[in-house]
Amino acid sequence: QVQLVESGGGLVQAGASLRLSCAASGGTFSSYAMGWFRQAPGKEREFVSAISQSGGSVYYRDSVKGRFTISRENAKNTVYLEMNSLKPEDTADYYCAARVAGPSTLPVYDYWGQGTQVTVSS
Repeated sequence: QVQLVESGGGLVQAGASLRLSCAASGGTFSSYAMGWFRQAPGKEREFVSAISQSGGSVYYRDSVKGRFTISRENAKNTVYLEMNSLKPEDTADYYCAARVAGPSTLPVYDYWGQGTQVTVSS
């Protein structure tokens, strides 16, 4: 059983940056593809970014390309989401997820964290 704990969320102004972290425990981190999803109030959960087990393949939703960067440190059992040039529409709860199979843009992951809140004011 894998446990995922997100951190790094907060309240920032538009244009600011945040780095989210997701620490994993209870499994072999390097065997899991990792993903970040977000859910705004009243909206469906949506894909943000994903990274393969080795870190060699990364994926982003169009609206965050060029602003967000996903990375992982397998030695630290941690995946990151660097978010720059934040916009009010990025406001949401952000969740990390782990999947034994390859990365996916769909919410078909095996394990999920509890989420961290990101609020971007205009």
